[in-house]
Amino acid sequence: MLLLPAIVMAAATGAAVAVVAEPARTAVGVCGAVAMLLVLASAAEAVRRGRALRDLRAEHARHTAYLERRIAAHDEEMARLATEITPAAIYRLRCGNSPYEVIRDLAEIDPSYGRLPPAQVALVKSMLDIVDHEEALRDSAQRSFVNIARRVQSIVHQQAAELREMEEDHGRNPEVFDDLLRIDHGTMLIGRLADSISVLGGGRPGRQWPNPVPLYSVLRGAMSRILEYRRIKLDSIAQVNVRGISVEPVIHAAAELLDNATRYSPPQTEVHVTATEVQTGIAIEIEDAGVSLSEEARARVEGMLERAKVGADLQELGESPRLGLAVVGRLCTAFDMQVSLRTSAYGGVRAVLIIPREMLTSEPAPGYAHGIGAAAAPKLGPGALEGPKRTPKKRRPTSPKIPTTVSMEDDVPVVTEWTANGLPQRRSRVKTPLSKRIAEQAAIEQAEREGRPTIWSTAKPEPEPEPQKDEPAPGAWVEAFWNGLKDKPDPFTLKPRTQPARREADDEGDLK
Repeated sequence: MLLLPAIVMAAATGAAVAVVAEPARTAVGVCGAVAMLLVLASAAEAVRRGRALRDLRAEHARHTAYLERRIAAHDEEMARLATEITPAAIYRLRCGNSPYEVIRDLAEIDPSYGRLPPAQVALVKSMLDIVDHEEALRDSAQRSFVNIARRVQSIVHQQAAELREMEEDHGRNPEVFDDLLRIDHGTMLIGRLADSISVLGGGRPGRQWPNPVPLYSVLRGAMSRILEYRRIKLDSIAQVNVRGISVEPVIHAAAELLDNATRYSPPQTEVHVTATEVQTGIAIEIEDAGVSLSEEARARVEGMLERAKVGADLQELGESPRLGLAVVGRLCTAFDMQVSLRTSAYGGVRAVLIIPREMLTSEPAPGYAHGIGAAAAPKLGPGALEGPKRTPKKRRPTSPKIPTTVSMEDDVPVVTEWTANGLPQRRSRVKTPLSKRIAEQAAIEQAEREGRPTIWSTAKPEPEPEPQKDEPAPGAWVEAFWNGLKDKPDPFTLKPRTQPARREADDEGDLK
């Protein structure tokens, strides 16, 4: 490579020397020699630089390969950090270890974890600190929700006890008793909401049943905790008994499913409930006549149930939470129940709740989960807060006690009055307005405090017989009626005035 330019330059110089005149040959030869030397130097420099460039390229290739190996190794380390080290560290953190203890004991998990670079160790520690702080905040929030729910449960339990006492005291007054039943039903709805918050916070329903309860009574108890309980129809309920410790979870899960069925179906339709024995236990089927679930809606609902079963956080419920399915999922996980949604024969949704045999018993069930004065009244659970200890009140019944000698039948005489035209007007049986009863009761209490005899005293003297008033002879009104037809018409009948019907007594209550 170096000789070729020199040979070409030498040939050109020789040709030039041969062509020029004698006096110029020396100068041309010297210039040709210098040019040949320059060409040789340039060629040598070019060769040197080419070799240097090849060396640089080889070095660059080697460095690039090294960097690629480093990047691949770093990616492998980060993947291992994300898929192995981090999950293992978080698992040990959730087992109760502090972030410092987890970092200290990394080598116990895998000896290779002890050779982590300091930067990765610092990264894992920072991540564990953040996770530990968030877990503490989440646990604190859930404990706060559970504590609030338990306070509400305590208030509801105390309110239910007070209402039971009032129902016993005022049971003879139908309008007051009806209002107490309405308040009692509203209290049950509030208690169910408090139980739902407690279950979502990781707790359990705050009531316990000391004795086994028939499944029919359990379902009736679930009906009493929803708003549209009149639309529920129980058909062919299996005659089995539920253990006392399992009564409340079954009631709450069934109440949530019944509430969903009545809420998302037309108000004029019925919700049919059946309970049959299956191999794994009891299958409670709840069918409504609402809108059937599409495939997308069914997948979304099943996903919600699965998230609830694995322990969905309260923060994942959103601004408008749907507590029903989330609560059912939590209860199914805690008590080994199963729930599924299918298409109903009525065009709506069929919810199937499977109760395992472990929650059933063959022991006699003296308790009841529905009705007034149930034999197995619920008690506060171990985690619920007890209400204030109140001294029993000496209540005074709203109506006097009826002596045992008096018949319990309604033998109040029917009062017949006469109109201006001589026609009979039949009055309803005697009903005292509520305001008058309150005034009479206040007068009775005042008389008892003053020591004066009251109208309900058993030792009151016999009243003096009142003189009988002159009353028309029986049948006289018929004679007056026919005489009126024969004579001139009564001027009042020429211009009849429509009078409004007599208003019913204001103390009549619409019993449920």
